[in-house]
Amino acid sequence: MEQQKKRCIVYTRKSHEEGLDQAFNSLDAQRQACESYIQSQQFNGWELMPKRYDDGGFSGGTLERPALKELLADIEAGNVDVVVIYKIDRLSRSLVDFAELQSRFEKHGVSFVSVTQQIDTSGSTGRMMLNILMTFAQYEREIIADRIRDKMAATRKQGKFAGGTLPYGYKSENKKMVVRQDEAEVLKRIFQRYLEIQSPKQIAMELNSNGLRIRTGREWNTSHIYRQLNSYACIGKVEYKGQIYDGEHEAIIPLETWNEVQRLLKINAATPKGGKTRESVNAPLKGILRCGHCGCAMMPHYARKSDGRKYYYYICQKDSKRGKADCPVHRIPGSDIENLVMDELGKIFRSETFRQLIRQQGITAGMLDEQFSDMGNFWDGLYPAERQKLLHLMIDKVTVYGESLDIEVKTAGIQSIYEEIENEQVQPDEER
Repeated sequence: MEQQKKRCIVYTRKSHEEGLDQAFNSLDAQRQACESYIQSQQFNGWELMPKRYDDGGFSGGTLERPALKELLADIEAGNVDVVVIYKIDRLSRSLVDFAELQSRFEKHGVSFVSVTQQIDTSGSTGRMMLNILMTFAQYEREIIADRIRDKMAATRKQGKFAGGTLPYGYKSENKKMVVRQDEAEVLKRIFQRYLEIQSPKQIAMELNSNGLRIRTGREWNTSHIYRQLNSYACIGKVEYKGQIYDGEHEAIIPLETWNEVQRLLKINAATPKGGKTRESVNAPLKGILRCGHCGCAMMPHYARKSDGRKYYYYICQKDSKRGKADCPVHRIPGSDIENLVMDELGKIFRSETFRQLIRQQGITAGMLDEQFSDMGNFWDGLYPAERQKLLHLMIDKVTVYGESLDIEVKTAGIQSIYEEIENEQVQPDEER
């Protein structure tokens, strides 16, 4: 009786890429041992498939490996009977991941063999040994991870560079952080300009206009500026889990300068709970004014003129976060846009199309003219809170473009406003 053929494949893995460029590397050694084992099992019908499944430079703690994914796809397609590996941890070092792989193998009738540990999952004894070895493999992986974390913590507490992304202004030499002069000059400029103007957005715009970019080649923005202003690395310190330690690297920014910048940042970011607060603005169009170019909200921002008088303007939110302003709308003085909106409302109220819609709400043209014939004087006679309430009742959205604006009116809101005005006019007579 002819022995049933078993299609065998060899899977190899190495965690690091070091040495993979050699003529005979670790993956080749694993494969040679596995092929020899398959050759010894020819009498059982084992046959080596020519396709290679090699993962060089991939950790055993994850299943996100290209060759492993390809192997699983071939298993699901029914093209594999036996998976041969040099050692169990070549397949996975995670007990949870290994259990998932074993389940998928069993689902498709695939067994696997570890040639150096004499484990064959086609038998109950092999499956028992497999579970024991995998428990120890995961334990070893966790111990290694703990050691790495402890080493990194000790390294940072000693003020040493522990790897990862280097702070702006520094480069790595002989596993140490040293000052990178070109970035250090930019860093000094950022701190000096903040002391002078206290505007991260303006600083970003200046850097971009001078052709300066962050390391990735992108333009500077306010987030990048704030990140540098709050960095401990530039004063020769190392931050680790909320604790600050003295670093062994050279400081770029004097401590006095850094402390003064922190004081200004705290003042400028203060909220009502923290004492000083930025003055609030009662802006009637807040929440309904949108930038037609960027498709975002336009929010009020407060400012003060040289003579001490305060004013506000609406600014495009997306444009305010860019390092370089490129929105044609950008910002609009509050009084200008509000007066323009009221003028446009007056034109809308006088249009025949709008009056037909209003009649459907039970308001006649005479009633409308009586209350809203002079929108300018009507607007001037309102308190700020009344203005905001009025616009939010009447308008759904105001969209501003470069040289025009669109207003979406709530016709049902006119009824509510009219009823409120009528009630206010009746109340004095009733009190008499």
